[in-house]
Amino acid sequence: MSIINYLHIAFVVRIAELRRAGEGDRGDSPVPTAVIIFGLVAAALAVTVAVSRSVADWMDAIPEPGGGADTGGDPAGLPQD
Repeated sequence: MSIINYLHIAFVVRIAELRRAGEGDRGDSPVPTAVIIFGLVAAALAVTVAVSRSVADWMDAIPEPGGGADTGGDPAGLPQD
């Protein structure tokens, strides 16, 4: 069987299957799917905002560098009179 005949038969069979499937159940309407997607996006946005605020608070709690004890000496390390 040549490849052209095989592809033609496969195409005809697939078209017949699609025509038969159109007569039965068409599935759910797109409205509930859109509502579910909107809910998932809202939940993801809420989680993102909560994590962002938590990380910002955690970063603000970290002290600035060089915040060690003041020894009262000269910054160059020379003794003062």
